[in-house]
Amino acid sequence: MNGTSANDPSLILAIDFGTQSVRALAYTKSGECRAKYQLPIDQYQHPERGFTEHNVEGFWALLTSSCRGLWSQGIDAKEIAAVVVTTQRATVINLDERGRPLRPAIIWTDQRRAPPRGRLPWSWRVLFALLRIRPIVENLEAEAEANWLERHQPDLLAQTAHYLLLSGYLNYRLTGEFKDSLGSQVGYVPFDFKTQDWCADSDWKWHSIAIKRYMLPALVAVGEKLGAITAYAAEETGLPLGIPVIAGAADKACEVLGVGALEASVASVSCGTTATINTTRSQYVEVVPFMPAYPAALPEHFNTEIQVFRGFWMVSWFLEQFGEAERRQAAESGVAPETLLDELLAQTKAGAGGLVLQPFWNPVLGETGSEGRGSIIGFQDFHTRAHVYRALIEGLAFALRSGKERIERRTKTPITRIRLSGGGSRSDQVAQIVADVLNLPVERFEDYEASGRGAAMVGAAAVGWYPSVEAACLAMVGEAACVEPNQQTAGRYSQIYEQTYSPLYRRLRGIFVWLEKQRE
Repeated sequence: MNGTSANDPSLILAIDFGTQSVRALAYTKSGECRAKYQLPIDQYQHPERGFTEHNVEGFWALLTSSCRGLWSQGIDAKEIAAVVVTTQRATVINLDERGRPLRPAIIWTDQRRAPPRGRLPWSWRVLFALLRIRPIVENLEAEAEANWLERHQPDLLAQTAHYLLLSGYLNYRLTGEFKDSLGSQVGYVPFDFKTQDWCADSDWKWHSIAIKRYMLPALVAVGEKLGAITAYAAEETGLPLGIPVIAGAADKACEVLGVGALEASVASVSCGTTATINTTRSQYVEVVPFMPAYPAALPEHFNTEIQVFRGFWMVSWFLEQFGEAERRQAAESGVAPETLLDELLAQTKAGAGGLVLQPFWNPVLGETGSEGRGSIIGFQDFHTRAHVYRALIEGLAFALRSGKERIERRTKTPITRIRLSGGGSRSDQVAQIVADVLNLPVERFEDYEASGRGAAMVGAAAVGWYPSVEAACLAMVGEAACVEPNQQTAGRYSQIYEQTYSPLYRRLRGIFVWLEKQRE
């Protein structure tokens, strides 16, 4: 498959459907990104406060446009050997028996909640009470989108023949088959994360989530063929008829693979919309009790993950609320406004002049209860928005450090290196702050599109370029540049983390609980 002409199939097409944009990326056997075409996802709808939806057909239109945009970058579609899809997690889509959308997609950031379903048999209720995990089960029932639909749109749920995550929907549109990767099943669905399959008929989740087995797609192992590009998909996207569509994995799983974090001592830190710290293990380990280890993009492995829900979305929040100058300058100079925020970090020193931020704009499992709220403390009259921005980045790094320590305590495996990915990783200042707060070397790659690269690694193994996904990863990951921690700054951050950040939420929790009650 090395190719002897420009039209030989020598590229893997990775379609990376994030929260803020979709990217079509063409990767070579060596791991080089030959071309990329990116489109913003900015047509989210908010029919009520806290609701976030998107037109389902709009997702397909974005995919087809991104593919055709890639051909405009000089890529010949005949060079594509296989397609691999990786997407945002936990976005759900309801289709009727003919595969037509019944309603807009419910996006993973959506905050609607359902009341307790009350369908658990008494034996399960007693067991969960004895184990003191009923609040966890009740939270799952509240968060499950299907349960909200059962309560508020029961006729629509009854018409649902196919209940899919976004990955399953896009794979269906490409292949015409209701199949999805087991590596993409991260959401409120009856999935057994330990066995990496739909739950057994006896599992309690079938009582807690209003989903019937017939609604769910057939699951395919990561790296196996899901189907082939149909005539319709070929016409819409410009892809060749019949080329294989390979089962990828969720975006975070592909990021972990894409940065080569295959050993348990190497953590992948994603500076994305949701900030995460992940390690890869062959054993199933729940870092937070009853918070599952997700399927890895490395077959038959698991990712131990800690999330900071809003993560580097907070950079967009800061730009919207306080970054008018950067937005204006970016528009005039044609650069991304996020790159201009590094100047604010350069204006300030470690510790943000005494400001400390906890980035819990939404509840974070293991860190907060349902009352979860963020905080910024320590304001004095000399503080500027530059101090606020530094406190924001430092707060995210502190939260990632907390996640690192949780993983280490539970797995008994020290983390010795960090591999950084996501949009935030492009900033030298952010990389240095992460290195200093975690007091570990941070490695970055010139191609920061780690999720797409991870998907391409899966595809490269599937078409036989490499004997395994692991071999593809080692060959395609490329060279990393290392940022070493500054020991003096690391010591300063450790003091702030231990003396202020770590005990802060516990001290403020009573206030947050009271504030939450005022909303009821």
